[in-house]
Amino acid sequence: MAAKTTWTGADPVGFVEAVSSPARRRDALTLLELMRRVTGTEPRMFGSAIVGFGDYHYKYASGAEGDAPAAAFSPRKAASVIYLNDGIAAHEELLSRLGPHTTGVGCLYLKDVAAVDPNVLEEIVRRSYATLTGGTYGKRAAEG
Repeated sequence: MAAKTTWTGADPVGFVEAVSSPARRRDALTLLELMRRVTGTEPRMFGSAIVGFGDYHYKYASGAEGDAPAAAFSPRKAASVIYLNDGIAAHEELLSRLGPHTTGVGCLYLKDVAAVDPNVLEEIVRRSYATLTGGTYGKRAAEG
């Protein structure tokens, strides 16, 4: 069984500034400011490579439950990942206007944050964050 990811005391700004790829570091700095503005919260590290903002409590259908960031991103090698824990399907209309991206069940992958519509990206993050922190969201979009 894999270790459960938890909040850490690591410095998220230091983490972002240490990203080795200049393009991924630029995208991470953009996402850091966007999520800080949208959520009104300061970033914290969730595990070793996820920058999170705010939190919410989830419960899987299996009964397993825990806490996770309500908004988060990670500068991965192939793309920047934005975690949308309310599920990609909740954002279909906005995603159709976003620009170049790919998706997973709860992940939005951007190879170049500058290539997407910043207003649409901000609205996606805003809606997802509002859903997860509204006090009514009790289950994650997909079982982990």
